[in-house]
Amino acid sequence: MEKIEVGEIFTISEDEEQEHEVEVLATTAMDGTVYAAVSFVEDLQQENDEEIDVFFLKVDQEGDLAAIESDEEFEKVTAAFEEMLVDEEIN
Repeated sequence: MEKIEVGEIFTISEDEEQEHEVEVLATTAMDGTVYAAVSFVEDLQQENDEEIDVFFLKVDQEGDLAAIESDEEFEKVTAAFEEMLVDEEIN
């Protein structure tokens, strides 16, 4: 499995009909799984003060980004990324 790097851009499919480019904003590993915080490239390129949507995906066995299936897993990942953000703000 290749390592997912911050700044990488991937194309994800929504319902096999619509494709979106997402950029990796941060990564973290928990319980042997790598997770990525991503946002739509289009949103990141807009120069305005609006908040951007951030999504959390996991890296599957093939190295592809995949949806987080359970609420429990999503909550743990959200907490981990929020902790990273707080640590960054302190430093």
